[in-house]
Amino acid sequence: MQGKLSPVVVNSYQPLREIVCEVLRDAIRGGILKPGEWLKETDLADELLVSRTPVREAIRKLEQEGYVVTVPRRGAYVASVSIRDINEIFEIRAALEALACELAAERITDEEQERLERLLVAIGRAIEERDMDRIVRTDIEFHELLYQAARNERLLAIIGNLREQLTRFRTISMSYPGRLKATLEEHRAIVDAIGSGDPRLARKVGAKHMENSEKTLLYAIEEQEKKTGTTLVKRKGKKTKENVE
Repeated sequence: MQGKLSPVVVNSYQPLREIVCEVLRDAIRGGILKPGEWLKETDLADELLVSRTPVREAIRKLEQEGYVVTVPRRGAYVASVSIRDINEIFEIRAALEALACELAAERITDEEQERLERLLVAIGRAIEERDMDRIVRTDIEFHELLYQAARNERLLAIIGNLREQLTRFRTISMSYPGRLKATLEEHRAIVDAIGSGDPRLARKVGAKHMENSEKTLLYAIEEQEKKTGTTLVKRKGKKTKENVE
């Protein structure tokens, strides 16, 4: 791990533990800190030029988000992700996403509906310009607004935690051929259903969006592994293509 990370840049508006947490989270998402790699507090503190306290606090938060696993008396390591993990996360997300869409259809304001429409346009433009960073940012903003419209803070927190656990695969999934166009169409169906005030339809299209997202992610991971010759996920508990179709 030595030499992988750069010293943190202190931001007076943000607690040091949050800065350290962001640095480590980004390192895990970007593959700098790899699945199964042990996270030694002293080494991380030396590389980031901080004390062990913010490192310890950051690791604790990353454990709550699913990025890190802590073993008593041994320390923490970067969590591996298995096919079964992905299946389980999407099972829960599909149910919660459907609920969020249903509640949004009942509780969304006219202003929020208008903002969703504008975000659809923004996502479409980003796709045309092939600006992946902007696509990801706008997609996150779209879903956060959707969850906000559901008016359920606990639902928002739970979905946010589940999304974080698969963030490292977001770019791989969105880069899969045809996925961006399909995602835009699915988002449009969600916005239309919510705008119509039909909770049952909104629930249905929300669940379908998650189902398609899971299928695409599994295909994309398999293709990426073939292309790079590296293993991105563990195969224990694997769900095959036949099972997801």
